[in-house]
Amino acid sequence: MNSTRIFFILACLSFNLSGQVTSSTKNNGNLILEDIPPIPDEIVKELNRFQNVRSGSFRGFTNSGSELFISTRFGNVSQLHLVKTPGGARKQITYFDEPIGSVTHQPDGELIAFTMDSGGSENAQIFKLNPNNGSYKLLTDGKSRNGSPTWNKTGNQIAFRSNKRNGASNDVWVMSINDPNSAEMILAAPDGTSWGAIDWSKDSKKVLIQNYVSITDSKVYLVDVETKERQLVLGNPNKKSVNAGLSFDNKNEGIFYITDEFNEFKNLAYKNLTTGEINLITADIKWDVDGFAIAKDGRRAAFTVNENGFSSLYLLDTNTYKYKKVSNIPIGLIGGINFNEKASMLGFSLNTYQNPSDSFTLELRRSPLIYGKLIQWTESEVGGLDISNFISPKLITYKSFDNLEVPAFLYAKESKKPLPVIIYIHGGPESQSRPSFSSTFQLWIDQLGAAVIAPNVRGSNGYGKTYVGLDNGFNRENSVKDIGALLDWIEQQPNLDSSRVVVYGGSYGGYMVLASAVHYSDRLKAAVDIVGISNFVTFLTNTQDYRRDLRRVEYGDERDPKMREFLEQISPNNNVEKIAVPMFVVQGQNDPRVPVTEAEQIVASLRDANKTVWYMNALNEGHGYRKKENRDIYQQAVILFLKEHL
Repeated sequence: MNSTRIFFILACLSFNLSGQVTSSTKNNGNLILEDIPPIPDEIVKELNRFQNVRSGSFRGFTNSGSELFISTRFGNVSQLHLVKTPGGARKQITYFDEPIGSVTHQPDGELIAFTMDSGGSENAQIFKLNPNNGSYKLLTDGKSRNGSPTWNKTGNQIAFRSNKRNGASNDVWVMSINDPNSAEMILAAPDGTSWGAIDWSKDSKKVLIQNYVSITDSKVYLVDVETKERQLVLGNPNKKSVNAGLSFDNKNEGIFYITDEFNEFKNLAYKNLTTGEINLITADIKWDVDGFAIAKDGRRAAFTVNENGFSSLYLLDTNTYKYKKVSNIPIGLIGGINFNEKASMLGFSLNTYQNPSDSFTLELRRSPLIYGKLIQWTESEVGGLDISNFISPKLITYKSFDNLEVPAFLYAKESKKPLPVIIYIHGGPESQSRPSFSSTFQLWIDQLGAAVIAPNVRGSNGYGKTYVGLDNGFNRENSVKDIGALLDWIEQQPNLDSSRVVVYGGSYGGYMVLASAVHYSDRLKAAVDIVGISNFVTFLTNTQDYRRDLRRVEYGDERDPKMREFLEQISPNNNVEKIAVPMFVVQGQNDPRVPVTEAEQIVASLRDANKTVWYMNALNEGHGYRKKENRDIYQQAVILFLKEHL
């Protein structure tokens, strides 16, 4: 018996003799731990290397076009930095206690508009920053939820989203960058709906605005800034389809956008606003387009495609609509693509299973489809880990109860003995597990000797509009059955130990963890629920007003008696008697998406039923932990929990 296990048993004996909840705090009282034994020093030491990993994500070019802004963390949270040359020093520009959110750059100017919230509340504020001297100014009211700051072409105004009118409506406003008091609402959104600015016309008289209804339904409107009149320009009012606006063309004659209106996947398209003609640019690519940027001169654009979870980068000639795949990009995930002012470089972040996000540029030639060298600007630290030992993801598929093929990524090292398994279930539910860098996965493989499987159960994004809709409404538990089918698949694998399986997931993935524990406790060893939904009715009642109707589209409307009965029936908190595995519940006090009450009620129910449950709650976090000091202790506690139960 190893020393960690002996320590754990002794700690549990001393903790639980009284039968009462034992509570302790960390990080100046901001992190509350209930019924979690003290973490042994050896675990803290073992995890140190894995917890000192940084990224250097691309955040745009300076106005000169020859230097980069990146975000990286040297303290507790990520901040904005400047890098002047490839491999050069990272000069810190912002020094806040909270992480920087979105970053957008003033056209033909030096200023930056960025967002930042407090304590994970997601009530983001918009700030104006001068990166030359670090001075900044708050532009919004400091209380409401704001986002999507979008510059006009001359750089003297921004359009942005805000719920300051009533807390429930995501209205669209415009503001002079030099006068916050000039803010004027140009679109009053119905309660609970989501609207946001995309782009301005050249003359600053009109704004393209996105209306997001659900993962399968979105439309784009053109709004006159002066008259407030709006015109539907993308999407069919009588038919659901994705229509994600991207940008006006350089002549303001039409719009580039992403749509699945005409086939199964999200295509890049162009619509002429005068004739109404639509050109489906990527009809031959049978995967989703998920990123886009257009150069200032409008002659070329770039886009990314999600191909079975992996990213591909393409260059586009906007005059001919011809495109070309960039061939010299390492296999991984690409994000944040953007051109410099002269369109001589394309910048982006690249993330692989061996490396966290780093900033790269691609040299561009005069012809829109010709490119040169790929240059790496940052090389982020990986805590002294030997990345050659990292286990690469393998794409697999397995059949579910109805013969649906479910894709998943398997991380498993060579072993003479069958490996215990951690099933990692993503949130969303319309998200997607992709083969990105994960120090957590590599930590589990190294410290626990486990295999990791990240399934993309029905309802996941990236596999077409039919697949993403297979879990809606009354089909909710079919996605849970996909986990049951994965357990069947594990039983058939000689290198995996089906008697030692744990489920782990966050947000909707947390619900999936709880539901898996309800249905498959006899096939599991333990479960880790992070900011998960424990009861859909209470979740829909208590989630923030601006989110409620958006979530009803996905989960069902609890105001309908039949749907309410169904949601109550499948909610884990109403089926606690079926849970027979130890549970670790992790929560952020300020979570606006899945309120803290979801965690509190499942923990209370498990305790009332004399089930084993550990509980961690961070008072200065929201929907997940963003502060390093909290993440470190959370990861240490998870390892302690898994070492005992796996």
